[in-house]
Amino acid sequence: MQMLLIDHLLLGISILLLLSIAASKASGRLGVPALLLFLLIGMLAGSEGPGGIYFADPWLAQCLGITALIFILFDGGLQTKWKDIRPILWRGFALSTLGVMITAAIVGGLAFYLLDLPILEAMLLGAIVSATDAAAVFMVLRSSNVRLKGNLQPLLELESGSNDPMAIFLTISLITYISGEMTSVTGIIPSFAQEMALGAVIGYLSGKAISRIINRIKLECEGLYPVLTISMMLLTYGLTCLLEGNGFLAVYLAGITLGNTEFIHKRMLRRIHDSAAWLMQIVMFLALGLLVFPNRLIPIASNGLLISLVLMFLARPVSVFVCMIGSGLSFKEKVLVSWVGLKGAAPIILATFPLIAGLFQADRIFNFVFFIVLTSALVQGSTISSLARWLGLDAPQRNESEFKIHCPAGVGFIEKIIELPVFDGAPAIDKRIIDLGLSQDIVVAMIKRGDDFIIPSGSTILEKGDILFALSESDDPEHLSSLRSWFADTQEEKAS
Repeated sequence: MQMLLIDHLLLGISILLLLSIAASKASGRLGVPALLLFLLIGMLAGSEGPGGIYFADPWLAQCLGITALIFILFDGGLQTKWKDIRPILWRGFALSTLGVMITAAIVGGLAFYLLDLPILEAMLLGAIVSATDAAAVFMVLRSSNVRLKGNLQPLLELESGSNDPMAIFLTISLITYISGEMTSVTGIIPSFAQEMALGAVIGYLSGKAISRIINRIKLECEGLYPVLTISMMLLTYGLTCLLEGNGFLAVYLAGITLGNTEFIHKRMLRRIHDSAAWLMQIVMFLALGLLVFPNRLIPIASNGLLISLVLMFLARPVSVFVCMIGSGLSFKEKVLVSWVGLKGAAPIILATFPLIAGLFQADRIFNFVFFIVLTSALVQGSTISSLARWLGLDAPQRNESEFKIHCPAGVGFIEKIIELPVFDGAPAIDKRIIDLGLSQDIVVAMIKRGDDFIIPSGSTILEKGDILFALSESDDPEHLSSLRSWFADTQEEKAS
């Protein structure tokens, strides 16, 4: 009997995952974000849909959601280039802190007047929906057919990846205050500073430690490296939380730090973490879709729509325009940033905290949050590309065919394909590619060794006579000269 239940469970999981993959394929044609379709599949599979799966465990949904967010934030950091976010670091920080507080205050204040909620519960609702959701933004921006000009896309990704800590802190603080466990509001300020500081420090140190461990551990099986990075990622979150720091911030910064250092099997690990993040997004949205009861959304639809409109057209724009004073962004750019205040799984996960705490208005708050997320995904998520084009802020797609390889009599190169022969006496001999400390702009694509061609990894050891073919995004002569110094004959240079 137990085996039969397991068989049915695995069959159901496989069907839901296949439906989600099909939905992601169809989302582009339908013009709606995939996350909305994942939620709808979960709702249809639930107790009030054709699937008939009864799921009403907010604690399990919260555990799944937190685990998924760890994977998503780490992957988001891993894919982020430091050179892209460095110019907009303070803008992103302003949006992820002050912007969240302004949004929470406006939504909470209007919810108090419009929804007949007690003031603290109204502020709790505002705090829960205040942050731009990382999973939603990463999914929509990276899967859409539009690229944003300038630093807009890095700004949006940095904000969404770093503003969860503030929303979580406000949510937990308000729940603690409402339940009577905290009597002084001023006591939360040093606590917040401690959480952010510990999260930032541990995240940075963890990212550096992971790269060193990967490069030095020399595992026999390549398949163990993803297991290593996942273990270190979870360790980063757990250790930070144990020390009363912010685990989400630590994981995101660990991903950024690791992604901007050189380590072996980098491309393979990035692909695997990207796949894991997609799997976690699907599982998270399906579980949250199962958790909601659609018939409970109908009575609050009119008020829920009102709060959604307040959030999209008032609270978010006000927070963006205030935080971007003196930022140099144009009016059109601020409008676009205001519109990409997507809500996704994070607010729904935060809405499970009042349920678990047993607050009086918890069910009502959860239903409002879910309705707001559905509205945001449908209205904002499906119009980002169109709005970017209408505002003239879409950049042309990269044409990969621009990078041509010319092979007249062997393997040659033009434009950004660099040929690097390893001469006798070169410093690069007997070194691994990872030991060369090549910049993020350079990828060693192929090595000619004798009559053979090798597809290298970071652990490939270079030999005298090798010819490396590298792809470079940099045209800086000093940069290329520094690169070639690894492969020149040092004795010949001294003699000359």
